[in-house]
Amino acid sequence: MATLTPAGDFRTSYRADMTIFPTRGSRLALWLGLALVAAAPLALGRYELGLLINIGIMGIAALGLNILVGFTGQISIGHAAFFGFGAFASAYAHEAWHIPVALCIPLAGIATALIGLVFGAPAARLKGLYLAIATLAAQFILEDFFARAQWFTGGVAGRITEPFALFGWVADREESFLYVVLAWIILMYLGAANLLRTRDGRALIAVRDHYLSAEMMGINLAYYRTLSFGIASFYAGIAGALYAHYLLFVSVEAFNILFSIQFLGMVIIGGLGSVMGSLMGAAFMVLLPEVVQAGADALAGGAIDRALKLGASISFLREMAVGAAIILFLIFEPDGLAHRWRLIKAYWKLYPFSH
Repeated sequence: MATLTPAGDFRTSYRADMTIFPTRGSRLALWLGLALVAAAPLALGRYELGLLINIGIMGIAALGLNILVGFTGQISIGHAAFFGFGAFASAYAHEAWHIPVALCIPLAGIATALIGLVFGAPAARLKGLYLAIATLAAQFILEDFFARAQWFTGGVAGRITEPFALFGWVADREESFLYVVLAWIILMYLGAANLLRTRDGRALIAVRDHYLSAEMMGINLAYYRTLSFGIASFYAGIAGALYAHYLLFVSVEAFNILFSIQFLGMVIIGGLGSVMGSLMGAAFMVLLPEVVQAGADALAGGAIDRALKLGASISFLREMAVGAAIILFLIFEPDGLAHRWRLIKAYWKLYPFSH
């Protein structure tokens, strides 16, 4: 019981009230989770490690989009384009300027943030449907740029990238690259959690909750809306650079509008306005197609397959499941997985009492 929050509020300082992990149990769970992920290469194969790496990379990008959509109340349908720009920027910086890959990743994030500010400045004065169309235009503009700027992206042939290396240590396998992604996850998620506790973070939330009241309190709406685009683009650029140096190849076709919709699905399923929910939504969206594919393989050639005459269409269940999951979450769990997790924790904290 000592690890649970006792009845009443015994916090006597602002620092204690703003702590990220308020109980000893939450801190122990954090260290245990990090230890399990760090020990994963000892027990898991390359396929399972690849899933963990993809969850981490997508979780960073989804967190950036959640800062824009969940915490600031904006909308973006072009997040995949900024993700792709970060991937190409890191690959180009290493090949053209011979910058070490370890430095190319943060530089790609900064370059993507600048591009995000360019598109965010005019979009900051828009809202609703007009803002969605503006971000959709950014998606198509960057897609066309990727296809035409052969010097930057390699054109339709794509661009080969180099593995992550630092002081002679090369992360060219899943067993080693997992630690690179884990380090960036810790850095980016701690950065986001602390950002939201600052003056600027509270201003972003105020813009989301009621922009007229925020403006009356002296908050510059255009500035903070543009800032949220820059932060979201920075996170997308970092994730894209990690993605490029993990696959060792980036192609123009990968960063399309469907990829942007998947990022929105991660934020919706994980929970709008939740740092932890971004990672939960990314894990759900990465693992769901794999589970559905396993189920489709089990059904193929079976009695259900023959009775419904699914045939070749059974392979499309993988794509259909993603759209169905988004719709079901919007109907039955609009607050996302993070909200459900908070309810589960509250239940066990209050058990056997009902209040």
